[in-house]
Amino acid sequence: MNSAKANPKAAAREWIGLAVIALPCLLYSMDLTVLNLAVPHLSAALRPTSAQMLWIVDIYGFMLAGSLITMGTLGDRIGRRKLLLIGAACFGIASVLAAFSTSSEMLIATRALLGIAGATLAPSTLSLIRNMFLDAEERTVAIGIWVASFAVGGAIGPLVGGLLLEHYWWGSVFLVGVPVMALLLVLGPLLLPEYRDEKSGRLDLPSAALSLVAVLAVIYGLKRIAEAGMGALPVGVMAAGVAIGFAFIRRQRRLADPLIDLRLFRAPAFSAALLINTLGFFVGFAAFLLIAQYLQLVLGLSPLKAGLWSVSSSLAFIVGSNLVPRIVRRVRPGFVVAGGLVLAAAGFGLLAGLDRENGLPMLIVGYVILSLGLSFVFTLAVDMLVGTAPPERAGAASAISETSSELGGALGIAVLGSVIVGVYRHALSESSLAGVPPAAAEAARSSLGAAADVAAGLAGAAGDRLMEASREAFAQAFETTASISAAVALAAALLAAIMLRGVGTPPAPASAQGEATLLG
Repeated sequence: MNSAKANPKAAAREWIGLAVIALPCLLYSMDLTVLNLAVPHLSAALRPTSAQMLWIVDIYGFMLAGSLITMGTLGDRIGRRKLLLIGAACFGIASVLAAFSTSSEMLIATRALLGIAGATLAPSTLSLIRNMFLDAEERTVAIGIWVASFAVGGAIGPLVGGLLLEHYWWGSVFLVGVPVMALLLVLGPLLLPEYRDEKSGRLDLPSAALSLVAVLAVIYGLKRIAEAGMGALPVGVMAAGVAIGFAFIRRQRRLADPLIDLRLFRAPAFSAALLINTLGFFVGFAAFLLIAQYLQLVLGLSPLKAGLWSVSSSLAFIVGSNLVPRIVRRVRPGFVVAGGLVLAAAGFGLLAGLDRENGLPMLIVGYVILSLGLSFVFTLAVDMLVGTAPPERAGAASAISETSSELGGALGIAVLGSVIVGVYRHALSESSLAGVPPAAAEAARSSLGAAADVAAGLAGAAGDRLMEASREAFAQAFETTASISAAVALAAALLAAIMLRGVGTPPAPASAQGEATLLG
């Protein structure tokens, strides 16, 4: 078999289609961050209770994470382009409803619909890439662009949201997605081919319900632990989620047409890449959140300036994800992943030794280095996950990849967030707070944001003393967390070097015929 048949190259239609695919990915990432800026505005307009506000902020991510597995497998059955277009239409409609919500309950419901619709986007787009780019090297390039689109969305989300909120009402942040989805609905049928597995059976609704509840329970428990510490309720909910997850796995083993084909996990490269991807998001998600807080609360930057400095991280992701295809021509992917994790560990090392007085340059350098390293990890881990799966299971593999990212990120925020809270409280309790009332000092120990609010209400030097002590305590906690993240990244690098050392760039099949059907 000659090389041309073994590795068919993508035509112009596929590369233009990739640009179309990048649009919903960019929006998917934007919608995770843009609401945070609108919280004060919608609080004044809708006056939600504290519990309602938590659900307004969280429900999108909860429903998105819980629906990924079902949506990825559904795309394999009904067609990935069809599911993507259905999801785009629903996302656009739900965005309009969210923008014009007249009550907290309505906004919670529409945010839930946005999460379900958003869950169709990442698995559908990634599985389409798996079938559009059969050449292994081109697929790596395409996945690098796919990863970069999420980074771009995360970077411009706060900037676009800030500009809109300066001139329009809070609902305007939701309307950004409407023209993007409309464009996808117009161009998608013209540029994106359709793929589905003709041999797939019916969707098993009990399995879909089990996967939804299991993921929701685990994510909910992790998020509540991150916010309020260990407690009987979040631990119990997580335990229930794990138990339901085991029930889900047992059911898949008995079904003729399971929601997830467990044989995927028998491939060593698939399981190893899944573990490495989870560990990468474990350290990455927490870092992105804590660095944003450090920029604003320790260094005193405005939200807009903090957002502008954070763009450097997104640029590093874009550069790194597009360098990967060139590097793997000369170095085996497993070693590139390990090298990326070592690079990320070096970035965390810089963050662990920040200078309090002139910390901004070193912070940005460390942020860029760890982002560059993680871009190698995420691009190649995803490439291995979808590349080792059969084409007819690309949707399920993509959904598993995205679910591992969500779980890894939630676990990182819960664990590392708990560490930073514990160190912060201990460091602040050891500080001398002469002149600060005991009640104010106790309130300040909950978080640096709370300390800033308390300090603003204190007269004279007491407020300055409390703020300085709180910033010093948070800086100590930040450095401790960065050190732990560096250690985790180094351990993950060792695992990658061992578990992925025999993995080459997966050869793409000459055709998906017999495995999946190309419909147009």
